Amino acid sequence: MTTLNIVLSIFDIIFAIAIVVLFLVQEGNDKGIGVVAGGSSDSYYSKAKGRTLEERLKTWTVICCIIFAIISVVLYLSIAKAWGANQTITEATTAITATT
Repeated sequence: MTTLNIVLSIFDIIFAIAIVVLFLVQEGNDKGIGVVAGGSSDSYYSKAKGRTLEERLKTWTVICCIIFAIISVVLYLSIAKAWGANQTITEATTAITATT
């Protein structure tokens, strides 16, 4: 494994953990059975205050997901390239030893 693969793996794990934490911190959209009955004790200020924090959490979740996806693809391509290079070296070594 190259240094690039190790660094990308570490960042991949960090972003995966960040996505899980951001997802768990977000509040659900449902308000329970009170919505069906029409009862709501929320004021405009509490709704607007919660929405700004909720919107920031959603934005950071999307950003982390996009970065995670990009890093995962680059990591996959890096590992596949290294594996392909190792595979050809192994095949060449096998061919040389088989002829001798």
